[in-house]
Amino acid sequence: MDKLLSLLEENARLTNAQLAVMLDTTEAAVAAQIEKYEQEGIIKGYTAVLDREKIDKEYVVAIIELRVTPKRDFGFEEIAKRVAEYSEVETVYLMSGGYDLAVFVNGKTFKDIALFVSKRLSVLDSVVSTTTHFLLSRYKEKGFIIQEEERDERSVNL
Repeated sequence: MDKLLSLLEENARLTNAQLAVMLDTTEAAVAAQIEKYEQEGIIKGYTAVLDREKIDKEYVVAIIELRVTPKRDFGFEEIAKRVAEYSEVETVYLMSGGYDLAVFVNGKTFKDIALFVSKRLSVLDSVVSTTTHFLLSRYKEKGFIIQEEERDERSVNL
């Protein structure tokens, strides 16, 4: 992978001046390369990794396994694109193994996600079955440790 892309992936907040020094080039060259990557769709966007539990206690994430029947001449593309259009859906991956699509969904409550699955996902023509897994705790995301060390309250001090 290009060194500029590696640096941006690690820390997208680096300025063009900082990147220029790290890459031994000019700010103008860095800015031009970043713009080129954005226009070519190599850089899709910039995001921050948040600890949602510190922001919003009413936040639930689920991974939904979808088994689907691929459409003739379209394969999995048509159903994957359709699922990706829902606002609740954060990520969609085509998978190998026991199911076809892994769908990451956000909601305020477990019930919100359950209703999304039952009323919107499972009724789609190509969907054969769904399995929903709720995330209970996040430890690391996109290379960042999310959960700091906590004292284990289960132990008994005698």
